[in-house]
Amino acid sequence: MKRYLRLYLYFLQFSFSKAMEFRVDFTFRILMDVIYFVVNILLFKVLFLHTDLIGGWTQEQMMVFVGSYLLVDSFNMTVFATNLWWFPSYINKGDLDYYLIRPVSPLFFLSLREFSANSLMNLLMSLAFFIYTLVSYSAPIGMGQLIGFILLLINGFLIYYCIQMLMVLPVFWTHSPRGFIDLFYSLGIAMERPDRIFKGWLRIFFTVVIPFSLIASYPAKYFIEGLDTAALIHVTLVSVTLWLVMLYVWKKALQSYSSASS
Repeated sequence: MKRYLRLYLYFLQFSFSKAMEFRVDFTFRILMDVIYFVVNILLFKVLFLHTDLIGGWTQEQMMVFVGSYLLVDSFNMTVFATNLWWFPSYINKGDLDYYLIRPVSPLFFLSLREFSANSLMNLLMSLAFFIYTLVSYSAPIGMGQLIGFILLLINGFLIYYCIQMLMVLPVFWTHSPRGFIDLFYSLGIAMERPDRIFKGWLRIFFTVVIPFSLIASYPAKYFIEGLDTAALIHVTLVSVTLWLVMLYVWKKALQSYSSASS
């Protein structure tokens, strides 16, 4: 464990050093993230000018949800997104060999090697907004309620990562330049909408098959509406299954990988 922590600290040091070498890109990326951040908040602010409730939630409650998915998205963009963006290139060019022979988990190395220092400001802003939505929340917040909410959000981070990995891993067989990552970002918009707006088979799709609605909607629902045992069991089962499926596909993908030397 200490070895992996020390290795990740080296990753951070390397990433920040590289980011400082391209300061124009660094500044531009921060600007783009700020625009994305502001647009998402203003979208719901404008909608609430015309209605009092969206998906059964007030504006105050909806801001907790918005803060949740912005935090998940910014965490993913800072920690995982850059690594998974380059993943298909490693597979197609045979560069994956260099990661497989290292004395650490290749999944750890490939998922965390690049820390996007450019997106760190977005992560800090999202965290600040998230904390603001909780501090300004008018209803009393219990310690158990807060801890459960944070744990469900951490679970949301992992769900988002697993779905993204499952969209990238088909590259081992298709050898396409990007895998299904474009589909991931298209479907990922579902994370930015309350789960109640989805009905019928579409709701099943986004809560079971590709569970984007479990990432931010369910944590926010737990925080706003209290404990729902059935929902908690559902989240747990889907999350564990998704993680196991991702690991299974990862192992099968490695077995089918043709290295540069083969």
